[in-house]
Amino acid sequence: MTQPVDLVEVWRGDLMECVHQGHAVVCDGSGDVVAAWGDPTALIYPRSSCKMIQALPLVESGARLSDEQLALACASHNGAAIHTDRVNAWLRDLDLTDDAFRCGPQMPNDRTAREGLIKADEAPCQVHNNCSGKHAGFLMLAQHLKAGAEYHEIDHPVQQACKAAFEEVTQEASPTFGIDGCSAPNHACTLHGLAKAMAFFASAQDRSDARSQAAVKLTHAMAKYPELVAGEGRACTELMRAMGGKVSIKTGAEGVFTAIIPEKRLGVAVKIADGATRASECVIAAILVRLGVLNPDHPATQARMMAPITNRRDILTGQIKPVAALHPV
Repeated sequence: MTQPVDLVEVWRGDLMECVHQGHAVVCDGSGDVVAAWGDPTALIYPRSSCKMIQALPLVESGARLSDEQLALACASHNGAAIHTDRVNAWLRDLDLTDDAFRCGPQMPNDRTAREGLIKADEAPCQVHNNCSGKHAGFLMLAQHLKAGAEYHEIDHPVQQACKAAFEEVTQEASPTFGIDGCSAPNHACTLHGLAKAMAFFASAQDRSDARSQAAVKLTHAMAKYPELVAGEGRACTELMRAMGGKVSIKTGAEGVFTAIIPEKRLGVAVKIADGATRASECVIAAILVRLGVLNPDHPATQARMMAPITNRRDILTGQIKPVAALHPV
């Protein structure tokens, strides 16, 4: 296996202070590698970057879902009211309560929601978990399958359906799985496999089978409601807005990022070796600029791709930027 390569430089003054290494792959609709940095065969956990894959069986079930619910099923949200209000409404539609979740409580990242809980001296609920939308989808699918309450367990019909979908769109037999932060299984694949899956979504409009139709719906919902996929101030939301709904992107823990580009039938997968989010955001922005779908001068782009480093007096001290190999050709 090829070693990870330099992808992001962190400069302070005239000295490069830090380098983030990793891998990145761009695939076309046939699954062929169009561009690569590092090792396409690197084995990774996609983490939350593959939530749209995990949502495929839900859409294929024939369940009636709004675009907002589809976006939330793919989300790693901030726990703001726009997220929790909608997930709670979804639970009510299923005649369920917060206790049905298996994702665990999480203090919301949204400042207003977080401070509201602190001021009220209340603990967060499971609906505040950034994965609660995905889990609402799991619960809905479990009801459709008339399966048991422990929908997060690896041998549950919900998770077996997710694994089958994952292996089909990555075109790989997953060699192992880990338990994600929300207690759901997360199946390993190569970075090439993850990029192939994103290219499957990107080219789904050219096919009429049920899985491809589900992929089109999920891709559309993510791009239509970027604020539900992540939240204000987040890279997913701001970069999707900057691209005018033409591209769907999704972050994952430990430095993973994916992109679906329907107009070019391209899929992108990024993995930063040290797990740094600042680096994965920089790389995904640079690749999207390189592919001509993201304006390099947009403020959301500049905030990630050429991110300024300031000190506590707001004095510019350095910059986070992609290596020359990622610059547009």
